[in-house]
Amino acid sequence: MGMFDSMQISASGLTAERMRMDVIAQNLANANTTKGPDGQPYRRHEVVFQAVMEGSDGITPNVNARDIALGRSTSSEVGAGVQVVGITEDQSPLRSVYDPSNPDADANGYIYMPNVNPTTEMVDMMTATRAYEANLTAMNAAKNMALKALDILR
Repeated sequence: MGMFDSMQISASGLTAERMRMDVIAQNLANANTTKGPDGQPYRRHEVVFQAVMEGSDGITPNVNARDIALGRSTSSEVGAGVQVVGITEDQSPLRSVYDPSNPDADANGYIYMPNVNPTTEMVDMMTATRAYEANLTAMNAAKNMALKALDILR
């Protein structure tokens, strides 16, 4: 592991968590959107992360996240960060609200609201913020260690 690898790992975490916060903000902004461009209510989005692994020879092996989580990765592989592999749409049921005066109401007077729970989104936002702060702290610690090492060499 090189001197700047820890900073690159933290930088990948910062990028991933920023993307997660952007998606959460989008979910909150669309929490009451009953009709999107496709004519359907907005559906909650979630960010999918994947660990980036690197072999001891510098080549990224073909490892999936499940093997890493279950501890099945070989000892020659080291973590090299995290990456966003996609944004998925939550397929949980939409909320139905009785509002016959709404222009989007069906024949029975129900409108379908997005499956976004603002409380869940705020908890996810706080978690993403804390993870972002942790990556920033780790990056600053690595920077300070590198500066101390340079001071020793003087």
